Amino acid sequence: MKLLAFDTSSQALSVALTEDETLLGKIDLNIKKNHSITLMPAIDFLLTHAGVKPKELDRIAVAHGPGSYTGLRIAVTTAKTLASTLKIDLVGVSSLAAIAANVAVTAKVVPLIDARRQNVYAGVYQNGVPITQECHTPLETLLASLKDEASVYFTGEVAPFRALILDRLPHAQLIEDPERRLPNAYQIARLARKQPPVAVDSFVPNYLKKVEAEEKWLETHANDQATDAHYIQKI
Repeated sequence: MKLLAFDTSSQALSVALTEDETLLGKIDLNIKKNHSITLMPAIDFLLTHAGVKPKELDRIAVAHGPGSYTGLRIAVTTAKTLASTLKIDLVGVSSLAAIAANVAVTAKVVPLIDARRQNVYAGVYQNGVPITQECHTPLETLLASLKDEASVYFTGEVAPFRALILDRLPHAQLIEDPERRLPNAYQIARLARKQPPVAVDSFVPNYLKKVEAEEKWLETHANDQATDAHYIQKI
């Protein structure tokens, strides 16, 4: 199976091409560039230099969130377009699961994505398996839930929270090596090989929270809607 995987859910961009369990090539960019400009050229460059034509692909895998709203929309839209055009399978992979997969330890691993205002997107994984639901939560709440853990590793966007994590959990281990804490499209490809494909037309990012504009609208129109599912029709 030839599989193209990519992630633009954060500042970093990662694209990987695999055939079965073999990595054919990978591109990682950790610079502040517009992913809408860099993603397709990166995909084209990788396929060209690996000698793989788009029609030879069997599956597209994409990090579907949580993460940057704009980044997720870019990646998911690109993935849906490619899968639909090429008539191949599409698989969505958790951005947090892909980050956690970089850390090969038996202890609990907590991947973090900065959600601003001292909030994070987070999950708790052990041996690659999620043991809690991924969530959008205040960091203080997350740390309080882990206070009794003898060993726990934090990875992902840990830098902004380093002081607070070590203050609340002095024995915590922080993964700060870029190779192990940044999104890795190869890990997305590995995870996607084991997952069933999704329906392309109905596939959407997993934001874990509403965008700020939606939250403000709901605050001022709480009495105007029967359910959250239909509120957008009233705008």
